[in-house]
Amino acid sequence: MRQERTVQATIFEVFAQHEIGCELKAMSQWLDGQPALISLVAGDLRRQGVHETGRRGLPAESVLRCALLKQQRQLSYEELAFHLEDSASFRAFARLPLAWSPKKSVLHHTIAAIRAETWEAINQALLPVPNKTGWKVVLWCASTARSARR
Repeated sequence: MRQERTVQATIFEVFAQHEIGCELKAMSQWLDGQPALISLVAGDLRRQGVHETGRRGLPAESVLRCALLKQQRQLSYEELAFHLEDSASFRAFARLPLAWSPKKSVLHHTIAAIRAETWEAINQALLPVPNKTGWKVVLWCASTARSARR
């Protein structure tokens, strides 16, 4: 069973006052206004044939946010798993459920499920984002989407 959005953000959602923390906070606020992107990712995750039984999976919103972190920061799945466990700013941005620290295999499995068409939609949504948000816009194309599967 997988939630699409994190229903209630934790009260502990704190971003560092460092430049990276400010970038993550600005991007997080922008993503809050993009529910269509979350729906696309949720559809990709459902397409994998996951049954609505058993343990709750990583919410689609968290999968999207983790994928953006991985691509924007150019991290491996191992490095992403480490930073999600170690950094309060990364955890706040990813909107991980309390006490969840996804392993690299979970991150790989869920991020790799995002189709090239969804990455293209993410690109199109990111293109008009003004640089004053602090987010360094990274464009993903179909070829980059394939590299996200590694």
